[in-house]
Amino acid sequence: MQGVSKVYPDGTVGVQELDLTFAAGELTVLVGPSGCGKTTTMKMINRIIEPSTGRILLGEDDVTRVDPNLLRRRIGYVIQNVGLFPHQDVRANVGTVPRLLGWDKKRTRERVDELLAVVGLDPATFGRRYPHQLSGGQRQRAGVARALAADPTVLLMDEPFSAVDPVVRERLQTEFLRIQDTVRKTIVFVTHDIEEAVRLGDRIAVMSEGGKVEQFASPAELLGRPASPFVADFVGSDRGLKRLAVTGIDAADLEHPPVVRVDDDLAAARAAMQGAGARWAVVLGPDDELHGWISQERAEGSGTVGAAGKRMEAWVPHDATLKTAFAQMLQLEAGWVAVLDGSRFLGVLTPESLHAALRRSVEGTAPETAGAALTTVG
Repeated sequence: MQGVSKVYPDGTVGVQELDLTFAAGELTVLVGPSGCGKTTTMKMINRIIEPSTGRILLGEDDVTRVDPNLLRRRIGYVIQNVGLFPHQDVRANVGTVPRLLGWDKKRTRERVDELLAVVGLDPATFGRRYPHQLSGGQRQRAGVARALAADPTVLLMDEPFSAVDPVVRERLQTEFLRIQDTVRKTIVFVTHDIEEAVRLGDRIAVMSEGGKVEQFASPAELLGRPASPFVADFVGSDRGLKRLAVTGIDAADLEHPPVVRVDDDLAAARAAMQGAGARWAVVLGPDDELHGWISQERAEGSGTVGAAGKRMEAWVPHDATLKTAFAQMLQLEAGWVAVLDGSRFLGVLTPESLHAALRRSVEGTAPETAGAALTTVG
């Protein structure tokens, strides 16, 4: 989008001059309060709303100079209330754009079946159902399948999950991330919910009243370095906690407690812990698979580590976020969480190492210390 704006006949500015680039294969979120122009911005991309100024390039094509009906067949569109045709079954709904493009029946049916499977709707079960026979979440999935049917270059999504309850919404977000990992579409996603933006977006544009972009950045940068007081206020004072959800676990974040083997005798376990000055050790199998842990107290006497050790309940996969690890600590009241690659033990996260990892994720950000800036009154 190059210098794109929308000014209405009465002089109201819906969107100021926008210069934004949406990277291929990425999900870009437009987020902001009601009336800030995010939906107007999105609708200008497929010319449901005509821009007043500027150019919108889809690849090398200026979409402001092409037939809008042909343009919309190249751009998928998912709206809040799905918009499925009530008189058509799911299969017919999903096949709408391929039919308009003149695909033959065999190709259309194969594409519909493929996409229904991708979005988690069994074609044999759901293909002949009508929209009123689906749950809200199932209708939303069918809407996503319809938007993807003709393999569009760009997918526009206008608050697609806001009409369902929070539990279903979280499931749909998870499912959509799985789908996006498979199809890697260029997506423009509108929401007013910063939590949703942070969870889904590769990049986020925070918009304020009058269609002004206050900041365009990755979730981690947005939360770690708000560009203006407006952005800081919008993302919330708990943005440090929100950063946990967008910060992955790095090998450098892990601590390495003493390790004993499941077949070791307890004397060897006591020696390993005493040598490391630790009160507990991780118990591993022959291929470094995690078996559990053992404390100094449980290592007293004779016998094997396998018989005296305890099962490890608190663990996360290595590709989890710090938020997942922190949640495990809280839920299981654990002092540390094991990190695994499959079943292979890599190390542990403690509250201290988790905090250090979070600080590294925003290295260079000025610390927000209570009392750092005091104003003398009177």
